[in-house]
Amino acid sequence: MSTITPSGFKKDENLIYWQSSILLRAFSFISWMTAPYLAGFFLTVANLSFLASMMLMVLLFRSWRKPLTQFDLIFAASFVAVSILIFEILRQFDAGFAVRAAFMAIPISILSVWEMRELTTVLKTDKSTGLKTLMIMVLISLIITSAVGVSGLLNKSLGGNQLIQFDGTFMLWGSLSMHLLIYIAVSSYLYQRMMTRERDALMSLDQAARENAQIKSLLEEREGLISSLLIANKTAATGALSASIAHELNQPVAAISLNAEFIKRQLSEGIADPQAIQEVISGIQFDNQRIAKIVSTLRDIFRQEEVKTGLVNLDELIEQMKSIILPQARDRRVDVEFDLQGEQAIPLNTNEISQVILNLVNNAIDAVSSNASMDKKIMIQTRVTADHIELRIADNGPGIAAQKRDTIFDLMKSHKKEGMGLGLWLCKHIIDRHQGRIHYEDSEWGGAQFVIKLPIHPMATKV
Repeated sequence: MSTITPSGFKKDENLIYWQSSILLRAFSFISWMTAPYLAGFFLTVANLSFLASMMLMVLLFRSWRKPLTQFDLIFAASFVAVSILIFEILRQFDAGFAVRAAFMAIPISILSVWEMRELTTVLKTDKSTGLKTLMIMVLISLIITSAVGVSGLLNKSLGGNQLIQFDGTFMLWGSLSMHLLIYIAVSSYLYQRMMTRERDALMSLDQAARENAQIKSLLEEREGLISSLLIANKTAATGALSASIAHELNQPVAAISLNAEFIKRQLSEGIADPQAIQEVISGIQFDNQRIAKIVSTLRDIFRQEEVKTGLVNLDELIEQMKSIILPQARDRRVDVEFDLQGEQAIPLNTNEISQVILNLVNNAIDAVSSNASMDKKIMIQTRVTADHIELRIADNGPGIAAQKRDTIFDLMKSHKKEGMGLGLWLCKHIIDRHQGRIHYEDSEWGGAQFVIKLPIHPMATKV
């Protein structure tokens, strides 16, 4: 067996069909030769072995194009069993040798045609010379088998020994030669398949090596990109922090400048009022404290650390901020109304939420100031819901155009000509840090309205 079975074939799990077919085919010829000297039953054994060997070849050819199923195996076993059962019945009823030979030509021809069909299907995807040669051998074997069957029917009047002598050379040498050539062709084709698989495997390994090298290069490139993005992110955060500080310091610095100019003018005119100067100096100190608080608050925000909160009553915080909000509104002839019904202490960072409220109120003041109407109004409203404190800041200004609403909270996106695109982005950033939500609506006056919802019981977060 080792002389015609390359060791590499053992990797093919369906090779057992081919090896078993060779053994059964050899056993069938031995049984035919010994049957005249032993018992007639060995003719049945010989034919059984022969049909089984052919069926195993059919299964082998079928396995080349699709996995074998349990139905395939059951059908194959049933076909062989029924055929050999009919042969045994003919033998038991003393049917002549010619009749039995003619009958056996039928299942053998069927199996040969089946082999041809399976090989033809495989040939659609495999145009190898070895497979074509194998098909030719099977076709010749089918012709010889058919000739044996026809010869048996034409000479059925002859006895078994006479028929064997009559067709001995044709049946034994012709048929045996074709069977041997078929197995040689199968062996050659299997060897060709093995070599093709090994070649494909080497090509796959080579391709995999190239792909691994490319993947490694891409991973290194990705690491470089990530590193660059981290640097860019830090740079962007630093730039945003710088721009935010400049944006937020604009008002207190302007107030300090105006107050300093007032003191300078009073002193130059020689009409300085000590009490008035004292009030102005107090204002400068207040604005200076605001500057320090803004810088500290923005620095903490951009550190991306967990927000530091304490229980704060939002209504009380807004009451405290009236001293900042109302003078600014009064200078711009804006009426600010308060409807505070949010009497509920919730976890907040006072400085950060104050920054949000001032940003939104300043935006509202700027918006209504551009309104030609003499009635310029802002409403600051709080409510308690089931699990949130709701803060609404509305105005009767021109509102925000529909096409700009999707980007009003984006960094460096502004709907104001002189805006830097930082205020609303910073508001959303702070509200997000508090696990809250902020969105835009049209106010009942036709202007803008920003709605903030802050959770009464925020989820615990890890630093």
